[in-house]
Amino acid sequence: MFAFRLPAFGSLSGSLLRTARGLPRLAFGFVKGVVRVAAGRDRPDPNAVARARILLCMMVFGVVYVVIAGRLALFASAPDSQLSRRTFNSDAVASARPDILDRNGLILATDVKTASLYGEPKRLIDVDEAVEALTAVMPDLDADELRQRLGSKRGFVWLKREITPQQQREIYRLGLPGIGFMTDNRRVYPGGDLAGHALGSTNIDNQGIAGLEKWVDGNGLAELHLAGLATDRQQEPVELALDLRVQHVVRDELIAAKEKFKAIAAAGTVVDVRTGEIVAMVSLPDFDANEPAKALDPKNLNRLTTGVFEMGSTFKALTFAMALDSGKVNLNSMMDARSGLKMGRFTISDYHAQRRMLSLPEVFTYSSNVGTARMALLCGVDAHKAFLKKMGQLDRLRTELPESAAPIVPSRWGELNTATIAFGHGLAVAPLQAVMAVNALVNGGYLIPPTFLKRTPDEAAALAKRVLKPETSAKMRYLMRLNAEKGSASKLAQLAGPYYPGGKTGTAEKVIHGRYSKTKLLTTFTGIFPMDDPKYLVLVILDEPQGLPETYGFATAGWNAGPTTGKIMARIAPLLGEMPRSNFPPVESLLTGGKVAAAN
Repeated sequence: MFAFRLPAFGSLSGSLLRTARGLPRLAFGFVKGVVRVAAGRDRPDPNAVARARILLCMMVFGVVYVVIAGRLALFASAPDSQLSRRTFNSDAVASARPDILDRNGLILATDVKTASLYGEPKRLIDVDEAVEALTAVMPDLDADELRQRLGSKRGFVWLKREITPQQQREIYRLGLPGIGFMTDNRRVYPGGDLAGHALGSTNIDNQGIAGLEKWVDGNGLAELHLAGLATDRQQEPVELALDLRVQHVVRDELIAAKEKFKAIAAAGTVVDVRTGEIVAMVSLPDFDANEPAKALDPKNLNRLTTGVFEMGSTFKALTFAMALDSGKVNLNSMMDARSGLKMGRFTISDYHAQRRMLSLPEVFTYSSNVGTARMALLCGVDAHKAFLKKMGQLDRLRTELPESAAPIVPSRWGELNTATIAFGHGLAVAPLQAVMAVNALVNGGYLIPPTFLKRTPDEAAALAKRVLKPETSAKMRYLMRLNAEKGSASKLAQLAGPYYPGGKTGTAEKVIHGRYSKTKLLTTFTGIFPMDDPKYLVLVILDEPQGLPETYGFATAGWNAGPTTGKIMARIAPLLGEMPRSNFPPVESLLTGGKVAAAN
């Protein structure tokens, strides 16, 4: 057995104190010994002395190198250092963003390097002199605010972001201590107002605040910003489904239509019915994405995603699809349109009243409100609500754009609501929402959520939800093509005939002060081409178009939105790979999926 005893506390502390006092002498003795050995004083051999002295020099240089490296590391990590202040200060340098490209690789948004002016008040010699010199170069600077910033006790202040190269050169020549420049990232949009609503905008710190720019931040870029990893870092570009060429055509034709028909606004979109990709989206008035403040103007509302409207007769196509899919009617069914349909104290009437029994195709081509309402009532209120819910018309549509509006749905939904909603009154939706549903009517019966990003057919198939029978979709293609040959879409066929189009008009009276106005209309046209193998849908909206002498004073969709859609189709079809044809399948063959090979 071993035993040991701890020394008393007093003797232990005394021993430690004596040891501490002897440490300097021990250290000095150790260093002295090392120097003597390194200097070779204990070595008579001259070669040994030389080697020892070389070793001493290497040791000295090594110590100096370690000291310098340590100081650099200290400066890099010190909280008061300029680097830390620039990176983590609330006035942080604008971080880099990925390029945004259209589907063909053309640049829609990119970063450019600009100079920004900053000050370090603690290093300034004369604040008044600096204020006077800077305002002479940049008269737009507020002298009082500048003096307040430079007179503060802060170590770093922004004076002006994104100055011009000329201003940078002139300020540099002033030689003012405490005034410097920092390379900044600025977002630019080469297309200007070509796709402002879709792209959105960024703030002064290059952070997305609207549109797809905000979506980019919400999908990882914001986290990189917070971690300080996005500064001067190039990310993978974001590839959109938008086609810059098609976007230009749609905007060009909408501007012309808005001016011609004296409309207060216009909007249009082109969507791939097979994948849900949004190939073009325009809403007028629009704004230059390089001037984001203009996006706040209420007139510049994105009418396709943020606005909600009663879509008029465009909604009749949904009612037909519901009735046909339910089996309660077929293409040979007859609807009573001999007189108006009385609903309590209201009477539903037709704009082009035929005052006779109408076949189902005639109800479509004459756009009969009465016949369409009777079909909806035949299906029932609950079935109507369930169908519109299934088609995505009763819930807010979510896309990559953060800006979206919820539909306005009746709080109490009875038979009168079903009768009016059947022909597009009483339910207000975002136009892009209605487009999603119409896509399903012609693409074989699949509801595919729209997207602004490129999407492959396989990716679309994974998201698709069957909402209609294939035979119902074939019947809807037949009705839409028949409408182009014999109905309200005939002007569309005249303009875009070589591409075998079809579609449906829509004219809705706007609600003004709680009442429907007979003079203020919202006209829409939904066109699809080619109808034997649908690929693209074109939607055109004109807000309050006026009748012209050449339209015989009429301001309905067949006279304005329809021809505009035809012009757009004729221009974009070749861009999208659709070649004009001269031989078409008979419209009846669409009922069995008949197609014809393209021929010049």
